Amino acid sequence: MDLKLKNKVIIVTGGTKGIGEAISREVANEGAVPVFIGRNKENGALLLNDLKKQHKEAHYIQANLNDTKSCKKAVKEVIKKYGRIDGLVNNAGKNDSIGLESGSPETFSKSISNNLNHYYDMAHFCLDALKKTKGSIINISSKTAITGQGGTSGYAAAKGAQLALTREWAVELLKYEIRVNAVIPAEVMTPLYENWLNSFSNPKEKLNAIVEKIPLGKRMTTKEEIASMVLFLLSEKANHITGQHLFVDGGYTHLDRGLS
Repeated sequence: MDLKLKNKVIIVTGGTKGIGEAISREVANEGAVPVFIGRNKENGALLLNDLKKQHKEAHYIQANLNDTKSCKKAVKEVIKKYGRIDGLVNNAGKNDSIGLESGSPETFSKSISNNLNHYYDMAHFCLDALKKTKGSIINISSKTAITGQGGTSGYAAAKGAQLALTREWAVELLKYEIRVNAVIPAEVMTPLYENWLNSFSNPKEKLNAIVEKIPLGKRMTTKEEIASMVLFLLSEKANHITGQHLFVDGGYTHLDRGLS
């Protein structure tokens, strides 16, 4: 299916590893231009060089998006280089395990800032460009906003706020025909997820217990399956979809996990 994304410029925050990397690659595969933003220069260079070897246009920006000035600078760089922005995928973030019992007001506030504020900052600075292209915003959230996880108050609160902002922005931007949607993964194998698994005494046993509770296929969702939903929502095939929370999770969040 031709999603008609060729030459469109799509910003992907946290776009060099995990789900973000999969999104960046799929954007490039559709003939669009991924601009991936991340902190790690080595990861960014590896992805950029790989895409260039495939003769695909792409651009990497090294930035710490927890700094508002860096967000503004990154958006300016995209405009200067390409003259347009057709889509923003807010993806960067980290489950930092700041809980109610284990955390503190200070660490909770920092977790909220690190996982939420750059979603607003990037959307704010991209807005003028998105108005011109009638572009789209995709917020990558998490099932923790719906199910809870325990021991991760800051991350869960930020992810819940992302869902609220998705609908708030969808309403505010109707007049510009800018669509805003959220994609909600559950269990997806990423480097951060592997790190979390390895915090248990028996990672393999923990993984098997999780997979057994995923209703559809008893398997984890792939990064590419998340990316496919994002690409669809960015495309004109989704021109009448806005303000929606789309779950790509094998039924994990809403189906009875006791199903066999």
